[in-house]
Amino acid sequence: MTTAQESTDELTDELTDESMDEATADDDFAVLPWHRNPWNIVAMLFAVLVLAGTAGFVIGERHATPDPNSTDIGFLQDMRAHHEQAVAMSLAFVEKTEVNPYLKLVADEIAFGQSIEIGRMIQLLRDYGESEANESGVGMAWMNHPMPLEQMPGLASAADLDALYEATGADAERIFVNLMIVHHQGGIEMAEHAVAHAGTSEVTKFAKGIVTGQQSEITELQRLLPD
Repeated sequence: MTTAQESTDELTDELTDESMDEATADDDFAVLPWHRNPWNIVAMLFAVLVLAGTAGFVIGERHATPDPNSTDIGFLQDMRAHHEQAVAMSLAFVEKTEVNPYLKLVADEIAFGQSIEIGRMIQLLRDYGESEANESGVGMAWMNHPMPLEQMPGLASAADLDALYEATGADAERIFVNLMIVHHQGGIEMAEHAVAHAGTSEVTKFAKGIVTGQQSEITELQRLLPD
């Protein structure tokens, strides 16, 4: 009995020692508070450096980008009104029957493309903190040729628009093509001035795109002009 008791006690002591050793080992691998863990500190410093670098880049870019001048704002506001008439004429032609279906497709593309560009002009004006439209009634002041807004280069008169709305067949085709060619020529004149005098790269690139796109459309319209 004594021997059995001693064996039991020895086994108990061994288990107790092993448990204490395991606890000590667990203590050695205890998780440190986040601010005492060197890896957390390194990660935090890296994040701070990245954020600081990003902020510096954004601030630098803002300082590097010139402010819009009178040409930027005037061009965007007046070209928006100019585009709106082109969209109206194109949609009116698309509604007609007994006209060249390919010309209707071109008109539809003009309406869609210029609607997209109107949205871009509105967004740029918002970015610049300016009015989304020319509310003065006077256009072309930014080109040093102030005139009533409805008399900007290329705009169709009220009588021209009435003739387009009432025409049918080949007459409608001829009126639409002639009005749109003149309209695009006026728009190109405005856009070329903006390319030469705008203060921001956004407006310069945008105006260049209008020149290229409308020159291409003039070529296509001339090809489709009825005999």
